[in-house]
Parts: sequence; C-alpha cells; structure tokens
Amino acid sequence: MNLRGRNKVNPEFNMSSMTDVVFLLLIFFMIASTLAKQLNTIDVQLPQAKGKTENRSTVSVTIDKSGGFFIDEKKVSKAALRGQLISRLTQAPNKSIVLRAEKNVAIEEVVYVMNIANQNGIKIVLAVDAQ
Repeated sequence: MNLRGRNKVNPEFNMSSMTDVVFLLLIFFMIASTLAKQLNTIDVQLPQAKGKTENRSTVSVTIDKSGGFFIDEKKVSKAALRGQLISRLTQAPNKSIVLRAEKNVAIEEVVYVMNIANQNGIKIVLAVDAQ
C-alpha cells in the first residue's frame, strides 16, 4: 500500500524575488531622500501646524523677520513683488506659490502676498513646520 502523495515540497528557497524587493526598496529610498532635502536656503522659523505640503515645481515666496521679501532665493522689494511674481508664473505650467513666512511676521505682509495670488488666480500654499 503506497500512501505517499504526488505533491512533493521543495526545501530550496528562491532568493531572486527577495532580491528584487530589496532592490526596489533601495531605489525608492534613494529617490525619496534626494527629494526630501530642503531646497530653500533662507532661514525662517515657520509656524507649526499638523500636515506637510511641498511641491517642488512652484515658486517660493519667503518673508523673513525683518519684513524682506524673497522670490525663491532672490531678494525683491515689496513694490516689485507683484510684477516679478506675475512674470515668473506666466511661463509656469501650474500657477502656484508656496508662501514661507516667519512666524512673527505681521499678518499684513502675508495678506499682501495672498491678495496678489487671489487677484491673479494663483493657487497659494502656506508652508508650516510639522508638529
């Protein structure tokens, strides 16, 4: 009487699928770490809030504690801010601004930039530090 089944279990372990998964994870973390670098070099203390948004293809407007305005890393006067923002965003595919304001800046300065964006149909995102 032969009671052995037809299905035999192969005790060998195939490492090729495990190697593929590890390789894909390595690529993912390499790309994610390069995208996570802080590109804005102007040092401001952002207000704290929950959530985090950042889009690298936008224009960054920074207001420092002395009330100076910066478009990306270039300092501009308050009077020239509107013209430079509009000229910069006319060639951009998605019109959006990331507003980075020091946490002790007067709300009038923030509203000034938000008003420029609102009048010209530009999406604006307020940058914050995660809690």
